[in-house]
Amino acid sequence: MTGKLDQLRRDAVAIFQAGLAAVAPGAAIRRFCQLEEGVLRVNGKSYPLDAFNRVVVLGTGKGGASMAKAMEELLGEHISEGLITVKYRHLEQLSTIELIEAGHPLPDMNGHAGARRIFQLASQADEKTLVICLISGGGSALLPLPVAGVSLDDKQQTTKVLLACGATIHEMNTIRKHLSAIKGGGLARAVYPATLITLILSDVVGDDLDSIASGPAVPDPTTYADCLSILDRYAIRQQLPSTVLRHLEDGAAGTVPETPKRGDRIFSRTDNVIIARNCDALIAAKRKAAELGYHTLALSSMLEGDTRESAAMHMAIAREVARYELSVAKPACILSGGETTVTIKGTGKGGRSQEFALAAALKMGEMKNSVVLCAGTDGTDGPTDAAGAISDSSTLEQARSLGLDPAAYLENNDAYHFFHALGSLYITGPTNTNVMDLRLILVG
Repeated sequence: MTGKLDQLRRDAVAIFQAGLAAVAPGAAIRRFCQLEEGVLRVNGKSYPLDAFNRVVVLGTGKGGASMAKAMEELLGEHISEGLITVKYRHLEQLSTIELIEAGHPLPDMNGHAGARRIFQLASQADEKTLVICLISGGGSALLPLPVAGVSLDDKQQTTKVLLACGATIHEMNTIRKHLSAIKGGGLARAVYPATLITLILSDVVGDDLDSIASGPAVPDPTTYADCLSILDRYAIRQQLPSTVLRHLEDGAAGTVPETPKRGDRIFSRTDNVIIARNCDALIAAKRKAAELGYHTLALSSMLEGDTRESAAMHMAIAREVARYELSVAKPACILSGGETTVTIKGTGKGGRSQEFALAAALKMGEMKNSVVLCAGTDGTDGPTDAAGAISDSSTLEQARSLGLDPAAYLENNDAYHFFHALGSLYITGPTNTNVMDLRLILVG
């Protein structure tokens, strides 16, 4: 690898880390929340703490521990008790708020036990209780409380089917909400008539409140009929457990109550505030790239769709920049955010970010001195220990020298083992935040 490529790779990491720092949960909470003379101010709205007998902190998500730590630093002894479910190893040292580690992306018994306890605490709240709910990405899997008649195993099987078929996060959450007692406004219903403030790290394209962690504290605009349409779109009805299919069909027939909708009185005492999102990370990454001397082109923070098609589109732009400097001058940094999907057809190991980096390498053509970094801001890409991967204009040559066929690895959805062999996995460990993915291409 040349010295120029080494420097480009270092710059790519620095740009990604700048984006990550911009969405750190503690800093985000401090931007939106202040405590002055016994009055909690959240996004400009005041909550005199002496108006409440208890302050309870609940929540879920990969950023839950860091959010809880910031809340303890802010409110201290004002917090009566708290409980948050987090992904395994996504921890902080806390004094009052309890953490329960649980499974993600597949829900497990720890998550189920935690969700049940959170629902119980929510149900005990009264009109003199202030409930602060901390929500971040991963909450859909980390807060599993199935409706009556559906087991945790049923939900696990359903999640596996949805992950494998390539359903978008919005589609997955539509179904999750209708299989849950706590999502899709269920937590708000349990908390009412308490005052509820929800602070949110957005991990969904478009920052739709009802999709983040499957919207436990907001109205649900989706329906059982929407769920059945999704099943038919991917032709997966027969792959689901019979209990799940029966519940969704009964809901569509009107024999099972719908999730809470806009206008329901249970939302009259709730406020939802997004404190960090993918766009924030993208803006910070763009600023860092400019500081490092790159001309920047930010495509969008809302990209979704097929991972390989997205990689092809990005590389078409990058090749044009390398040859003609049409969209942006060199040296260039092309940025995007969002969350693509992978349809699993092979038996390999990887995630959407690693697959993007591999597909991009195959589309690099004759480009020189170019680097691609794609990674999840949560530090996890698929069922792996990597956040993503880095490929560059020497990747295919390195692969050939090791006797590796990159196209075969891509076809087998095995980007993890491909990049592991090249030493090009990007591993950060748990970041305790989650605002989807960042993708960047440096054209030297």
